Amino acid sequence: MSELKTADVMCRRVVTAALDTSFKELVGIMIAYDAGVIPVVDSRGRPVGVVSEADLATKLEFHCGAASPPLLGGLRLRSRWHKSSATVAAELMSTPAITVTADVTLCSALRLLRGEQASVLCVVNDAGTLVGMLSRRDALRLFLRGDDAIRDDLERQLCPASATVCRVAVLVCDGAVTLDGALSLRSATERAEWIARGVPGVISVRNNLSFDVDDLMITGL
Repeated sequence: MSELKTADVMCRRVVTAALDTSFKELVGIMIAYDAGVIPVVDSRGRPVGVVSEADLATKLEFHCGAASPPLLGGLRLRSRWHKSSATVAAELMSTPAITVTADVTLCSALRLLRGEQASVLCVVNDAGTLVGMLSRRDALRLFLRGDDAIRDDLERQLCPASATVCRVAVLVCDGAVTLDGALSLRSATERAEWIARGVPGVISVRNNLSFDVDDLMITGL
């Protein structure tokens, strides 16, 4: 079973900003393209940071820098206060831009998005040029795959073209998979479930497969 790569789900149509893009332009881009984050790139198209809605909102939060600098809250809050006086992307952006290459597995990329480390990843090529963006929302779109596509995908993996007989029936309803039928070995039924759980868009798996021989009992696995 081949593992999904970042390239399989990333957003390839990305609107970017330059270091000197003005505050008002950034707001306009964000609203026009419904983008929560805008990557900032240098003259070679390499991501150097990102501007988020939260970065832009500091201007309202701290009244364009007129509010007194926070005495408590640490460096993070003080950094937000400084951004409230910013007028261009270079002063607003959060750095560094968190990058991955398109061939990185989706699982590895999503681990980088855990917690507050990053809300979006900049996907780059070997030269470091931006080629896409990856957010959790991009990955979650996998669960909108149709049942027919999921079933066809799973059947191809369970019953390759070289197989003359397939003893597994696959039912998919709203992403929930049910496996029925019989296989020779218990290990084969467990592998079938493992394969099913790895198919993009699958939400749950009910394994009703029976087996003729419990080879796991024999081998002690």
